[in-house]
Amino acid sequence: MSSTETRHCLPRIRSSYSQFSEKERQVADYIINHSNKIIHSTINQVAEDLGVADATVFRFCKRIGFKGFQAMKIALAAEIVNPIQDIHETISESDSRKVVAEKVLRSNIRTLEDTRHILESTSIEKAVEALLTADRIEFYGNGGSGIIAMDAQHKFIRTGLRTAAYSDAHLQIMSASQLTNRDLAILISHSGTNKDIIRVADIAKESGATTIAITNLATSPLSKKADISLYTVSQETEFRSEAFASRIAQLSLVDALYVNVMIARKEEAKDSLQRMREAISSKRL
Repeated sequence: MSSTETRHCLPRIRSSYSQFSEKERQVADYIINHSNKIIHSTINQVAEDLGVADATVFRFCKRIGFKGFQAMKIALAAEIVNPIQDIHETISESDSRKVVAEKVLRSNIRTLEDTRHILESTSIEKAVEALLTADRIEFYGNGGSGIIAMDAQHKFIRTGLRTAAYSDAHLQIMSASQLTNRDLAILISHSGTNKDIIRVADIAKESGATTIAITNLATSPLSKKADISLYTVSQETEFRSEAFASRIAQLSLVDALYVNVMIARKEEAKDSLQRMREAISSKRL
């Protein structure tokens, strides 16, 4: 059992809720509202309470990333015994500006904590190795994710590796078509359903490139297509979409990859940074 299967059942459900079918939401609501009861129930009892087949409950557990009902129960029990403080508060129009700011900051903290808890060591290892062995690294994202892609390239250019970032859909397709089996494409999309990014993923795969997806925890077309997936967890409020909050986690995942690469390429990265600092110094007074 992976480390992610021993914690954070409810954040997985909440982060994926908008993508559930009606029947899946029925199971999700039951788990959220009857957590204490479920940890003492069998899958048959839960299915009977819901008026659905055992297979429906089992498929839901698989849908949110668990091997089965028992694995989901273990994660849920761990949360109940060691409850996570609910700091994701709804913002109200009557809140003072300071309170709004505090709630936004707490929401970002929660997003980072939830993302940290579902981080898989195997995925990080594979992603870092792919970065270290690639001839060329290209970052792709649209809209808000395009900003993350540009930030990623801004960081990774310091490593001395060959990098590029694209947020224009046409340029993304053109660039992806020129990748080879020695290259790496990193695709950033919170929803994982952006048609342009999925098309880029297909073209990158056809070109033989390795692909990494940075996306929301929910099962999505992008995560299914990517060779390696790194997930974020975030929640939505009335005045702030979950995609906004996820940017903090996306930036942090990019930071984590960058620092790992810099450590692994210590001498090369040191030389690269020195050359960059000397070049930039001419721009300062």
